[in-house]
Amino acid sequence: MQNLLHNLNPEQLAAVTLPSQSALILAGAGSGKTRVLTTRIAWLIQTGQISPAGVLAVTFTNKAAKEMMSRLSAMLPMNIRGMWIGTFHGLCNRLLRAHYRDAALPQSFQILDTQDQLSMIKRMLKALNIDDEKYPPRNLMYFINGAKDDGLRAQDIDAHDEYNRRFVELYDIYDQQCQREGVVDFAELLLRTYELLSRNQPLREHYQQRFRHILVDEFQDTNNLQYNWLKLLAGRDNAVFAVGDDDQSIYAFRGANVGNMAAFEREFSVQNLIKLEQNYRSHGYILDAANTLIANNAKRLGKNLRTDAGHGEPIRVYEATSDLQEANWIIEESKSLIAEGASRSEIAVLYRSNAQSRVIEHALFSAGIPYRVYGGQRFFERAEIKHAIAYLQLIDNPHNDSAFLRVVNFPARGIGARSLEGLQDVARQRRCSLHDAVAHVPGRPGTLLTNFVKLIDDVRAETALLSLPEMVQVMLDNSGLITHYRSEREGADRVENLEQLVAAASQFISEEGFGRGTPALQGPSAEAVAGQAIVNADGVEIVDADAPLTLVMSPLSAFLSHASLEAGDNQAQAGQDAMQLMTVHAAKGLEFDAVFITGLEEGLFPHENSDKAEGGVEEARRLMYVAITRARRRLYLSFSQTRMLHGQTRFNIKSRFFDELPEEALKWLSPKVQHHWFASQPRAAWADTPSKQPALASSTELGWRIGQTVLHQKFGEGVIVNIEGGGGNARASINFGPNGMKLLDLTIAKLEKVA
Repeated sequence: MQNLLHNLNPEQLAAVTLPSQSALILAGAGSGKTRVLTTRIAWLIQTGQISPAGVLAVTFTNKAAKEMMSRLSAMLPMNIRGMWIGTFHGLCNRLLRAHYRDAALPQSFQILDTQDQLSMIKRMLKALNIDDEKYPPRNLMYFINGAKDDGLRAQDIDAHDEYNRRFVELYDIYDQQCQREGVVDFAELLLRTYELLSRNQPLREHYQQRFRHILVDEFQDTNNLQYNWLKLLAGRDNAVFAVGDDDQSIYAFRGANVGNMAAFEREFSVQNLIKLEQNYRSHGYILDAANTLIANNAKRLGKNLRTDAGHGEPIRVYEATSDLQEANWIIEESKSLIAEGASRSEIAVLYRSNAQSRVIEHALFSAGIPYRVYGGQRFFERAEIKHAIAYLQLIDNPHNDSAFLRVVNFPARGIGARSLEGLQDVARQRRCSLHDAVAHVPGRPGTLLTNFVKLIDDVRAETALLSLPEMVQVMLDNSGLITHYRSEREGADRVENLEQLVAAASQFISEEGFGRGTPALQGPSAEAVAGQAIVNADGVEIVDADAPLTLVMSPLSAFLSHASLEAGDNQAQAGQDAMQLMTVHAAKGLEFDAVFITGLEEGLFPHENSDKAEGGVEEARRLMYVAITRARRRLYLSFSQTRMLHGQTRFNIKSRFFDELPEEALKWLSPKVQHHWFASQPRAAWADTPSKQPALASSTELGWRIGQTVLHQKFGEGVIVNIEGGGGNARASINFGPNGMKLLDLTIAKLEKVA
């Protein structure tokens, strides 16, 4: 027991050894929260408070779940496969597989990832002859997923206008179509599980009795439905160990509700609130900047990061005249770091918007420095892999219309859009799947479609007794995918990816405990299913979710579920030794020796939408906090006077966040842009207080002066608040009110004087 606890600091030790009550652990960045979570589980097991089968731990990424499992394997001298450790979606998938009958799902239901869901919605709108410009498919998808995240079915939504009433109707039709095809989207996994546990008291009590201790990672990222799901499983008496950091809640756009942490503290009568403030990642100046910045947020539970590593190097700040100069500065600084022995993969460039990466990428390419855009397409998201998965889905379930439409004419078989429209009309009239409708399509289209159906049926028959890897190989050969990509000029990488799919299938059956010779289509036997059954309130036998996948799913169905869940995970894999480029959102959970935070300008970071949304500036500040705390040793901040974005040149002033950082932690590599007091003042005050703003020049030879009202064709009316330089180099900072502060070259900008 002492070996388990001996390297914990006092706060970590207190959290790990808490009594059996609900607790909230405020885990600051770099404070060892994963260690606390895994050690807590090991301590509960070693002290006999729970068995491995009684563990329920919820993470937000598959990567985090695997890390937790790996650490527990090293800590505990026992088989940990019986533990329920995974993402919300993964755990819900596991539960629904076991209780599919009571959840009104087919045993081999399939999961739609985001792209498949959007494709299905487009197909539905087209079949209903609905104008997709008036009702954009992506907007409808966001509406449906948002409603599900709030726990609402179509009949639960109170629509106040005709437009939203139409969305509600389409949501209902979409639900019916999913049910008919035997598919579920990601949001449905959680909602269907919540509904199942809500109405089935014996099943709910079964899991409440089993999972006396529930542990949740990244609690600040939970949405309303996830929080309600946890409350349902916890019941009145179970202990919930919630670990999170409200200062790192940056996913409001995905439905995350930072208020869930305060609600949890209140609703669970939390007596144990422990703050993990000892940081093991960053040097002192970096933490000073993070602490001082985030203290400007009013609605927070409050903590202050500290370190024993010393102050370290000051944070370097650079003002560029253009985004090109900013990119070249990043290159030069990075070259110096690499020359000093830094690994390229330990240098990260962060930005608020993906659009910022183009200039940086070009500079890196020109300099010959390898780089990687983190968060690029993952294996199961690549087009060639999604084609192969669609073929496998049809072998598993021929009535999956989304998979059917994806590959019916890929590779090309002469089946055009008109033929598919006719097929969809037949399916709609006969209320059947596209697969079943093929038999009723006449003429040449019918012949071509029949040949495709025969291809799928033949592969299914040919592989009936083959293992999953063997089936995948036969499918790749017979579908024509390998031949198609080999004929492409640059198809070698795609062929390698398809071949890797066979290896992925082999690894999957090995990890999940399927025998290597188990036929891919072989489902669980009736005796095996019966041996895992419990009886629900209606007397119906349902398979206990404790059963491993080998007893509830065929290897093919399990592999397809795995592929969909992996594609939906928001974590990318580590790459080669190359500089890392990414958005700040993508950087969450990562850390690097050196970090560049770029584009720190008003309107970009914080984004111009932050001032419009409730709590928007506080969320932007949390995003900046996350960016700062990614750095271990060196942190660089940069902003540019001008930037080309979306085809237009933007004139900028530095971000307000610079005024919220401790001056003693900063080292300015270029003269500071003066703080524009006028930026936050009402228009009436602009011309009345020019003395508040220090200036390099009060007027120019061109006749411009501070306090003068001017008119710009694009930005409208504004007031000059500062003038720098003179002659041909004169520049003016002009406050254009709603359009913000702009720095304009007075020899180029077309300004008019307003009398």
